[in-house]
Amino acid sequence: MKELGKQTDKICKTVCQYNKETISSDDMKKLQEIAEDYCKVKNYIYTRYSGKGSLAKLYPGYTIQNEMTKSGLREKIGMPSVYFYLAVFDALGDIKCQWTRTKSKVSELLNKNETLSSEEKHYLRFLLKSPNAFEAVLNHRPVCLIKEMEIKHNELAAQVDIKKMHNYLRRQIRKYQSRQYHTDVISGFFTTERAYRYADHGIYITTKQNRKRVFVPLTDNNQYKNQLYVRLYPETGDIELKAPVNVQVHCHPDYINQVGVSLGIYTMLTTDKGHVYGEHLGKYQLEYAEWIREQTNNYNRHRADNPGRKKYNAKRKRYVEQLHSYINHELNRFLQTEKPKTVYMVKLPRPSAGGVNKKINNCITLWQRGYIRKRIQLKCREQSVEFTEVLGKGISSECSRCGANGIKKDGMFRCPNCGYAAEDKMNTSKNVLKRGIDGKIIRS
Repeated sequence: MKELGKQTDKICKTVCQYNKETISSDDMKKLQEIAEDYCKVKNYIYTRYSGKGSLAKLYPGYTIQNEMTKSGLREKIGMPSVYFYLAVFDALGDIKCQWTRTKSKVSELLNKNETLSSEEKHYLRFLLKSPNAFEAVLNHRPVCLIKEMEIKHNELAAQVDIKKMHNYLRRQIRKYQSRQYHTDVISGFFTTERAYRYADHGIYITTKQNRKRVFVPLTDNNQYKNQLYVRLYPETGDIELKAPVNVQVHCHPDYINQVGVSLGIYTMLTTDKGHVYGEHLGKYQLEYAEWIREQTNNYNRHRADNPGRKKYNAKRKRYVEQLHSYINHELNRFLQTEKPKTVYMVKLPRPSAGGVNKKINNCITLWQRGYIRKRIQLKCREQSVEFTEVLGKGISSECSRCGANGIKKDGMFRCPNCGYAAEDKMNTSKNVLKRGIDGKIIRS
């Protein structure tokens, strides 16, 4: 039995390494050659295998690997095999993600479709979740499955009009599946342990020249033995190495509370007890949004005379880093103070900027809510805290005491039914906690 307070599990994080000295133009060109060839291979894969006819070859992908070996493309461009096959599977990963997004979109719309019966929806969900059946329907072939799946498919198919359902699925896929035909991004490439070696306070990276490696001195002496991503910055002569690292998860015996939180634009987090974290987030975001608006207007007025945006990009990066640093500091303080066993948070819809106030629209567009949510999830996993999303329909207008609809005005919530009054965000956080405890959560 695992003891409390001891490290019991691991999670994956991405760590970065940077060059200590500027890379010479000759060495940078050698690395850029690999990135260009990497991009060519990915474009070839996108063009040839992103359609419905290649669905059967995507999983696990070794059929495509063998076909690419026989194609002669690697010999034609003179690319080392270690980079060639990484590019192949990198592109295949992008194609698989695109198909996954399309299936999720079709499934989401399927749930909202009121013209389909429950039997028809059940059959379509079966097709979406069965890769072999899905591929067969899209390519107008008979559905052939293993015995257990075949019996289930026949039971569902007997209750619906098969031709109608298959045509419906094909229409939806044609509408929402966007094929990845091309990419012009030549920002970097993946490399494995076979293609690099740590030594002499730096790293040696394999190039297209046989037995010739580029040496890059690094700012630290850390060494990793897994796949790295090499990001190139040829305009400044820099590179960035990104490595996935497994870090220990910590358990805290004193983390026993259940906490409901609500996100805000001006105040980052408000708990069900009224505790506030990140109360200066709105000030930083407004300052950042105002600067973006001012710089955009200036750039549009003087675009013809503007030699570049180097200073703009550097200052914008500083603004974002300041925001992220503040967010992480406040999230750490939240966990250390609240000591939660479970954190409940509502899953909000995407922010939709609208209206006549351009300042508010711009601030909402630059809201770091996606980053905040991602960091909460990561930090909860690091500290063995359960993170749960609750259903958010009508949660901000509901009274946390009696459940009646209340009135929100000037950041305050008042219930005309029971007379309850509290800050709007605090009332929402209490509803979040209440729904979490009652089991009204989002099932993944």
